[in-house]
Amino acid sequence: MTVPTVVPAVLAAAAGLLAGLVLVSGLAGSPGISDTPVYEAYGERIADGDMPYRDFRVEYPPGALIPFVLPALVSSEQGRYERSFKALMVCALAAICVLIVLSLRVLRASPTRIAFAVAAFLFGTVLLGQFILTRFDLYAAALTLAAVCAILARRATLGPVLLGVAIATKIYPAVILPLLVVRAWKKDGRSVALRALGLTIGTTALVYLPFAVLAPEGVARSLWRQVGRPLQIESLGAGVLLALHNAAGMPLGWASGSGSQNLTGAVAAVASGTTTIVGLAALVLVWVRYGRGDTDDAVRFARFAAAAAVAFVAFGKVGSPQFLVWLIAIVVVVPGLRGTVATLLLLAACALTRLWFPETYWDLVRRFDPTASWLVLARDLVLVVLFVVLVVRLRAREPARA
Repeated sequence: MTVPTVVPAVLAAAAGLLAGLVLVSGLAGSPGISDTPVYEAYGERIADGDMPYRDFRVEYPPGALIPFVLPALVSSEQGRYERSFKALMVCALAAICVLIVLSLRVLRASPTRIAFAVAAFLFGTVLLGQFILTRFDLYAAALTLAAVCAILARRATLGPVLLGVAIATKIYPAVILPLLVVRAWKKDGRSVALRALGLTIGTTALVYLPFAVLAPEGVARSLWRQVGRPLQIESLGAGVLLALHNAAGMPLGWASGSGSQNLTGAVAAVASGTTTIVGLAALVLVWVRYGRGDTDDAVRFARFAAAAAVAFVAFGKVGSPQFLVWLIAIVVVVPGLRGTVATLLLLAACALTRLWFPETYWDLVRRFDPTASWLVLARDLVLVVLFVVLVVRLRAREPARA
């Protein structure tokens, strides 16, 4: 890194650590529902020599095992695991801040724009609250942004490899792969594009390989658990059904399963299928629109990578609050007025989320609380608007006549 890049990167890392301390201290609220006990159970069993997917079930991809097992290797004392895991997530928070600086430097953004992006990211994370330190999504978001940063910097090997690692940690970065392949194909030809595709898929397969060989059934079960989840209560489809329930009395039921609380019944199944179809259509729209434009423009790649991630979350069957961490980390990298508007919309989504999560989450689940239900729908609709802002084609101005 050059000197003009080192200084803002160091300042961004320091700001990230400070924001992490604010979250750890509890000033941003209590974590509420925590996934750390699940991670601790995984980590302790791996540290004791058990094979994940074979000796015990794991719902996450194998790349996610790293942040699970590292705190378990530090100490097995009561309460020490959670502190170590939170410290690891604070480091991921600081790493994302550095990656935001590096990505925007590649995009030739101004120092003011870089400062705004880092500040917006940190404000969004603090706004969401301490619970984001009890999930590994900051780690997954850091890997994804590292891949995007390397792709923007035209690192032909590092970018695809990092993207492969990110996909093996959390599936959502896979929506960026078609953009990478199209960009390489249109600029450097088919062979380079196939190489990028092979590096990404090969890296993901390499992470999965030892577990797939030793525990194929367990790995297959894990994959199905991720793609076959029911309609989670905070998703867009569920938000619409909750609105119909509170406005028109439509009957609804719920049940816990697949690590979340979900709506049940035929109408929920229809809503789940509908949002899946809409989500796939939205992703195809992103990929096609990107391919029809200037794929050599790094700013366009950053914008459409963010749009693909937003489509995955906005129209997905699961809309967990921690998923917003994925979006904040990549949307703030989109420069220009469009990026500013998108960032402000995302911060609004974070604020709406905080109004019901975690304090009134169980009221939402157990009695479909009207206030929380309308807030869920409002948050989900903001994400839809955010998607439109990132994808819509602005009409170019007509050249002035002589």
